[in-house]
Amino acid sequence: MNWYLEVLKKYAVFSGRARRKEYWYFVLFNMLIGIGLMMIDIEMGTFSAINGFGTFGGIYTLGILIPAIAATVRRLHDTNRSGWWQLIVLIPIIGGIVLIVFLASNSNPEENQYGPFPKESLI
Repeated sequence: MNWYLEVLKKYAVFSGRARRKEYWYFVLFNMLIGIGLMMIDIEMGTFSAINGFGTFGGIYTLGILIPAIAATVRRLHDTNRSGWWQLIVLIPIIGGIVLIVFLASNSNPEENQYGPFPKESLI
């Protein structure tokens, strides 16, 4: 939960680097919250099967959009890639797979143009 809150504290910080742990825990908690909100929307009758989300899920998605983009940019920075690589998802199927590979790849252990190695601050 701390990793999720850490990303929210950096709400719109697009500089620096994010460890894999920080990014993937953020994704995990977003999925769990999204599933919970979807169940609430279904029970309340506000879920739209056509759109794939309901009122509460839609509001949550809008609220978490900027932190999610920022966390992805910082994660790409940690792999020594520009945040603009997010746009690769615009290429159908292959783009999403390539982005997931980038996000799951090892960190660059040296200091790079985006900042120092984030694990060093924990040691």
